[in-house]
Amino acid sequence: MMPLHTDNLESTMRYALLTTRAIALCPFHPEVMIRVGDSDAETHAYYRARSITKSDGTCWEREDLMEEIVRQLTDAADGVCPRCAQLVASHN
Repeated sequence: MMPLHTDNLESTMRYALLTTRAIALCPFHPEVMIRVGDSDAETHAYYRARSITKSDGTCWEREDLMEEIVRQLTDAADGVCPRCAQLVASHN
């Protein structure tokens, strides 16, 4: 698991998304985030990030948290690693 730097919104949100299992890292391409598609986990990630930042005194605005969670979920691959899918397709 990555180190948590709560002064960095991107890091905090990625940690929250990973630990609530809203996203997963591809085991073969760890730089690829995969959106699991669990809306409850995504909501839980928002609340976890909010709690983390409040607990250490770093109070990010709600809009900033929402913007970052949407950005990371949008950037994540939907359900499958595209690099793995490309490798499978090239072998068929």
